[in-house]
Amino acid sequence: MGNTDRHRDPRRDGSHLLCFGRGCGPSIGADRRSARPAQRKAKAVILGSAAGGGFPQWNCRCPNCALAWDGDPRVVSRTQSSLAATGDGESWILLSASPDLPQQLRTTPKLWPREPGRHSPITAVVLTNADIDHVAGLLSLRERQPFRLIALAPVHAALRQNPIFGVLADEVVERVTVAPTELAEAAGLQIELFPVAGKAPLYLEGADPLIGSEAGETAGVALVGPTGKLAYVPGCAHLHPALLEKLREADLLLFDGTVFTDDEMSAAGVGAKTGRRMGHIPIAGEGGSLAALAGLPAKRKIFVHINNTNPILVEGSPERRAVEEAGFEVARDGMELAL
Repeated sequence: MGNTDRHRDPRRDGSHLLCFGRGCGPSIGADRRSARPAQRKAKAVILGSAAGGGFPQWNCRCPNCALAWDGDPRVVSRTQSSLAATGDGESWILLSASPDLPQQLRTTPKLWPREPGRHSPITAVVLTNADIDHVAGLLSLRERQPFRLIALAPVHAALRQNPIFGVLADEVVERVTVAPTELAEAAGLQIELFPVAGKAPLYLEGADPLIGSEAGETAGVALVGPTGKLAYVPGCAHLHPALLEKLREADLLLFDGTVFTDDEMSAAGVGAKTGRRMGHIPIAGEGGSLAALAGLPAKRKIFVHINNTNPILVEGSPERRAVEEAGFEVARDGMELAL
């Protein structure tokens, strides 16, 4: 491809650290020095910010991907959606395990082995669904390194149906099934999985899939750190009042930004499915997430899981300006978020 540096995210050095929740600004009558160690330790890192296929997608020359292949400085390449988080600064959890996980780990020094022989600071993986772009990275964690695999029952069931995931030996990888809203703990964080409107993974859809199911095939994750709560919802088919109320608790919201308009894939000539058919609410238009999330009190609202056709990937585009003027950010690989 020539100069691969042109697709490298320049912000992996942590200079763009975002802080949210209590303790991030000046406080009256408190020892601000005592709060700093916790703020330094507890953080999340966006390992990947693109939807399935990444950006640019390997077989695509839609208008966005064409800009990336041609080296246009208005776009930056992105790997497939995943998040890492820690509450203690030592051990880490992964939220989703994307097919790009090996690359993501190699470019994130915080997740490198620290001890001789076999070691990893990753102690748990939390799955929001069983789609290929959220679980294929598990196959890169098969070298008999202990960790906990945390998910709702339908996601574990989908993995059990596929014998390839048997490479995660039961005596090494503990499969933890949690009930909706049940609290788990890992890496110094409280973890809560809550069902959101979604669908079965593509390979289990069948001829007439149920879109908008809330049986647990798709989930959001809430992480509670020392100074606030992060909500991570990379896939969501519909924002109903109960979910909006749940998201009101978040100080930092990372939400499904797959498509800007429902029909953008067909408009770009790269697919017939709408965003909603794929289980993703569009950002704009009637019933879109931009308007629905506007009233939430989160200090930071960031769109993640962005499809290669979505024009918010292009800095300075009208769609990018629209989301930024509404108070939303567009995720980039390597963004660090203080918890």
